[in-house]
Amino acid sequence: MIKITFPDNSVREYAKGTTALQIAESISSRLAQDVLAATVNEEVWDLTRSINEDAAIKLHKWDDEEAKHAFWHTSAHLLAEALQELYPTTKFGIGPAIENGFYYDIDPENPIKDTDFPIIEAKMLELAARKEAIKRQDISKEEAMKLFGERNEEYKLELINELTDGTITTYTQGAFTDLCRGPHLPTTAPIKAIKVLSVAGAYWRGDEKRKQLTRLYAITFPKKKQLDEYLALLEEAKKRDHRKVGKELELFTFSQAVGQGLPLWLPRGTQLRLKLEDFLKRIQKKYGYQQVMTPHIGSKELYVTSGHYAKYGKDSFQPITTPQEGEEFLLRPMNCPHHCEIFKAFPRSYKDLPIRFAEFGTVYRYEQSGELHGLTRVRGFTQDDAHLFCRPDQLKDEFLKVMDIIFIIFKALDFDNFEAQISLRDPSNSEKYIGTDENWDKAESAIIESCAEKGLKATIKTGEAAFYGPKLDFMVRDAIGRRWQLGTIQVDYNLPERFNLEYTGEDNQKHRPVMIHRAPFGSMERFIAVLIEHTGGKFPLWLTPDQVVILPISEKFNDYARQIAEELEEQDIRVLVDDRNEKIGRKIRDNEMKRIPYMLVVGEKEAENNEVSVRKQGEGDKGSMKIATFASVLTEEVESMMNQWKKK
Repeated sequence: MIKITFPDNSVREYAKGTTALQIAESISSRLAQDVLAATVNEEVWDLTRSINEDAAIKLHKWDDEEAKHAFWHTSAHLLAEALQELYPTTKFGIGPAIENGFYYDIDPENPIKDTDFPIIEAKMLELAARKEAIKRQDISKEEAMKLFGERNEEYKLELINELTDGTITTYTQGAFTDLCRGPHLPTTAPIKAIKVLSVAGAYWRGDEKRKQLTRLYAITFPKKKQLDEYLALLEEAKKRDHRKVGKELELFTFSQAVGQGLPLWLPRGTQLRLKLEDFLKRIQKKYGYQQVMTPHIGSKELYVTSGHYAKYGKDSFQPITTPQEGEEFLLRPMNCPHHCEIFKAFPRSYKDLPIRFAEFGTVYRYEQSGELHGLTRVRGFTQDDAHLFCRPDQLKDEFLKVMDIIFIIFKALDFDNFEAQISLRDPSNSEKYIGTDENWDKAESAIIESCAEKGLKATIKTGEAAFYGPKLDFMVRDAIGRRWQLGTIQVDYNLPERFNLEYTGEDNQKHRPVMIHRAPFGSMERFIAVLIEHTGGKFPLWLTPDQVVILPISEKFNDYARQIAEELEEQDIRVLVDDRNEKIGRKIRDNEMKRIPYMLVVGEKEAENNEVSVRKQGEGDKGSMKIATFASVLTEEVESMMNQWKKK
């Protein structure tokens, strides 16, 4: 017999070799119908895999990420099975589950087009309806090479060559067998609704020098209603797409002449960005941060010292050489080495700490052209970076204060729905990281204890730490439920070691500071993209580039409109005058599209009474007001919003 421990710490005994599905059946037949995967001793398993020793187990239903992953991983194999039947000469690359759905990279004899999608979906539904059992098998490297060699699967053979004998598994459903670690569903029966979403090109293994494969994106669900809801969500997402809204609101643009992935900020977008920067600077000032500025390039040796060159050199722009032999610079991929050098510029005492350096520092990374996407994936971006240098006894308090700053930002921008993730090192793969086990233990404990003290429930992900330290990441769900990774806090004992950073302690001896890396926004570009899609371009009144637009009903009232604009500008209200020779209805419609919060319509009556006719975005006519009254209403509305974080 073996002992199975459940999440509530209850323990039951089962026969050795019992499966998670049998355990679910022993609890209730309904649970057995709903469960899709299981975590066994912190590893996600197939439900039909035998458990041969004492284990902690958690059963996953559809709402759990682990269940969706197994569901979509199985669906990726179902897609490949359908393609194999429809297009027998197709060669297969990889087919992972992703956050929403899955994709499969294939090398077809003939191009796959949008018009082929319904045929592929129909074949997938036909195969799923057969309720094919999915069988996992451990095979030797020799067997794997023979199996995929007979099918001339060159991409699979390349992957197998890199695997260690004794670690290789395959999954088979129907006539399709794939190289795979799993986990998968027991059968294809739960897959009821299918949609092939798009087709794109993808270089094999992300290498631009390798062959470009065809990548098919798709998604599946246990119920058609869920698919319908998801497709409706996609339509809403298209309306909110930051590239579309950014163009409509004239926030940013791109130019092939400047270069791919290098955004150009237009006046209104610059105003928005500067408002966000000012917002964070004001918060940082309250928390004792000092602003610094550093160059956009640095000596290659700087990043060799930090470890960034060894880790990210291939993803950086090529070194810049100078006429001096052997001298090389890099467009900076990170700000932290520069801040380490600022700390190092003067002798530091224990009384000086903590020291908090903040910079809106632009960094550059060579993202492949196929992976660039609006503002969310660019080659040049500005981090709202800060690096805190503190004594070990100050670490937790400083970490807690950084968490407070992130909570203030989320509250001010209505990001109420967020999750936290603690990313730890993989203890079985120490070569991925720098630093001693002792320092890693201390850094990881500080993050876990800080979250516990704040009452913040955070999931723990082993193996996802940065190469120099563990981190706490914040994942925000936007207004339509999509998940975005934004703020991050990282604890680092290692860069102070590599840069030989020191302070003189109370004992008059030299000591190493601890370093905290912190970026509440993450990057200005990505954060603004998420903010655009979260709000649909309807920014909070305190943040929006233009708070008011004045609409004269004819040219006769343009001077009165400009007079109002001057009065409002004197009270720091951001205002435009739409003096185009257009009918008032057209002006109202056009400015509604620009998401400007307030429209002030002025004509003969308003000019005679020194008033404005007020319209509010999304609410319509609010009646006539004296100019001073309107200014007071708007100012009070802004102050009310700002007080949400000022009081904090």
